Amino acid sequence: MSIQSMIAEHPDVAGNENEALGLAVRHAMYAAAITNSCADACAAEPDVAERRDCIRMCSDTSDICTATYRVASRRTGSNEALLKSMLSLCVEACEACAGMCGHHDDDHCRRCAKMCRECAEDCRKAMATI
Repeated sequence: MSIQSMIAEHPDVAGNENEALGLAVRHAMYAAAITNSCADACAAEPDVAERRDCIRMCSDTSDICTATYRVASRRTGSNEALLKSMLSLCVEACEACAGMCGHHDDDHCRRCAKMCRECAEDCRKAMATI
């Protein structure tokens, strides 16, 4: 199932989908799951005390990405100012999380940082279309 297709099928969209926004929604969904999983994996690392800030950053980013994809996937009516604010906040959170996870040398943090960079880039592109 494609989130872009779901958005395009919305009666208020009438087939005139915003591809950039659809991609941002999809990547925000992925980033929400990956940052949540990364926080949990960091909590299981032997140096968990040193990862406190990373766990918090990943958890906050997961919540922000979740809120962003939920707001951005609603197409009834219009709330462009709020949508742009959500996308901007998602960019900020993802960039901070990528920076934090970039300091760790394990696979889950590398994957998290990569996903956060992709999500931030897609949210920037979506903001330009609104």
